[in-house]
Amino acid sequence: MDPHLLRTYVTVARVASFSEAARELGYTQSAVSQHIAALEQDLGAPLLTRRPVAPTAAGERLLEHAGPLLLRLDAARADVVRMVGAPEHGLTLAATPTALGSRTLAALPAAGVTLRVLTREEIPAAVAQGGAELGLVDGLTAPNDPLRHPDVAPLTTYGVGEEPVCVLLPETHPLARRDGLRLADLVDARWLDAPDAGLPLAHLRRANGSGGFRPALRYEGTDVRTLAALAAAGHGLTLLPRAAATGVPGAVAVPLVAPRLVHSGSPRGAAAALVDKLLERV
Repeated sequence: MDPHLLRTYVTVARVASFSEAARELGYTQSAVSQHIAALEQDLGAPLLTRRPVAPTAAGERLLEHAGPLLLRLDAARADVVRMVGAPEHGLTLAATPTALGSRTLAALPAAGVTLRVLTREEIPAAVAQGGAELGLVDGLTAPNDPLRHPDVAPLTTYGVGEEPVCVLLPETHPLARRDGLRLADLVDARWLDAPDAGLPLAHLRRANGSGGFRPALRYEGTDVRTLAALAAAGHGLTLLPRAAATGVPGAVAVPLVAPRLVHSGSPRGAAAALVDKLLERV
């Protein structure tokens, strides 16, 4: 399939309008219609209904493939450009909020750093597409086990640190005096659903191999301090690295009985220097 036609189709399906897609892509509406017709002819199936503009069953199936396909094409282009281009001064680092521990912050260059706080799903794509030289991704895993990340491109990953995780509870919570908690003990508890600040509840279910972990409140932000304050106020439990969970007013951090570095190709310049520093003690 011609990737230009595929991009046009994805845009039309997203905005549900041929004219709006034409404005966004910088084409004429006639050109957009021709792209869709050519793609439908290539695949031998109608992909969109016209009034209203919506994907057909075949079109929905194509959309499932289109995102990963186009992302891999963007990643390939960025990888080649990165390989032949001269290293730029400075460093763009993408990181999850809870991956920025004190050791990582101390390793950053004194100047020239751009820090982008992104979700765990966004960081591998940002590195693959050239939006960041390095990415720091954390998550819940057994000690020394690799973290999973989306297969968006050939990325090189290093483990740069492991830290125990704690359940953050209000001081008055019945479990607050425990020396430690198992994940299985908390299946039926009320949780904070904060996928961009804490650990997503889906990760807890996968780690425990069961359902449960019902959300009591959803927080759509990346500020860990706000998430901790919600837990301290009794709106639900959350799981955080020990450093982030310790010392929260009105809350107790009970241990539960790690970030992962992502980059594409061989980092150079400031990115290479940061990788070396982070791996010194691993």
